[in-house]
Amino acid sequence: MEKTRLGIVGLGWIAQVVHLPILLKSPDVEVVAACDMDRRRGKLVAEKFGIPHLYNNIQQMLDGVDLSAVIVATSTDAHKEVTLASLRAGKDVLVEKPIARRYSEAVEMAEAAKAHKRKLMVGMNHRFRPDTMILKSFIEGNELGQVYFVRTGWLRKRNIDTSWIVQKDISGGGVFLDLGIVMLDMALWMMGYPVVKRVGASHYNHKTHQVEDTSLVSLTLGNGSRIHIEVSWSMYLEDDLYFCHVFGSDGTATLNPLRVNKELHGSLVNLAPAKIESPQHLFKRSYENELKHFLGAIRGVHTIVSTADEAVQRMRVADAVYRSARLGKEIVLT
Repeated sequence: MEKTRLGIVGLGWIAQVVHLPILLKSPDVEVVAACDMDRRRGKLVAEKFGIPHLYNNIQQMLDGVDLSAVIVATSTDAHKEVTLASLRAGKDVLVEKPIARRYSEAVEMAEAAKAHKRKLMVGMNHRFRPDTMILKSFIEGNELGQVYFVRTGWLRKRNIDTSWIVQKDISGGGVFLDLGIVMLDMALWMMGYPVVKRVGASHYNHKTHQVEDTSLVSLTLGNGSRIHIEVSWSMYLEDDLYFCHVFGSDGTATLNPLRVNKELHGSLVNLAPAKIESPQHLFKRSYENELKHFLGAIRGVHTIVSTADEAVQRMRVADAVYRSARLGKEIVLT
């Protein structure tokens, strides 16, 4: 099989720790080019991972080397520019979450993918965790009956972050766009992407100035079911807390660890597999599965998931979250 030729834009943490180590182990992939505005970092990373072509301008990379697809792992403010340039050049794209800083940018990116007839996938690796995929299969198999409430969250230990992610003009928002968008996507995906009708949110700035470090969100869906999301960078916890509780008419399921509880013959029984992988292994597997899926999709093996159109709907909800928190009232989506 001819190797898929990839270029990666943005050589920060996610590229160095996740994308490149996984891609370079794949026998049918060749990372032939990288692009980063920081020349020194770019040189060090390219040498470490054996990437032959290094650029600090996206258009020069697209013009200078033959590529099948581009992975966008830059700060969020550059997602739109890099993605649009790649789509115009006829490349398929995997862009890290969130797709963009705001809904309008996401719409422009999704429309460009259609106009140029290219695949645009948004990196939502939590869909690809083995435990979330198992839970999704239980829901689709109607083991829980009608799902009417999902409570999910990601609460991180207190940490003073001074990187670009707390600068609103670069990130677009705080912890909700960082962690909340992940939990929103996972909940909507598990429930079959129902329509969101009403959005209520409260944001807090305990340790940050420009963006929120804690976000509490309540969504009412078109079928009357509810989603609650709790995310924070600033909790006084010994360990991070990552959870998802799914409540159905015939059973309840939880993540981290995975449990699926149903009443059988008058007793509560856990239907989940007995052996669950460690959180660290689940994290690694999620990215391995995600990248494998993207590569399969651009080769035409299967249709892409976590599409730009889905990301547009996520960003529509995200914009409503920020409006609700700013105005102090519930937002009705029509």
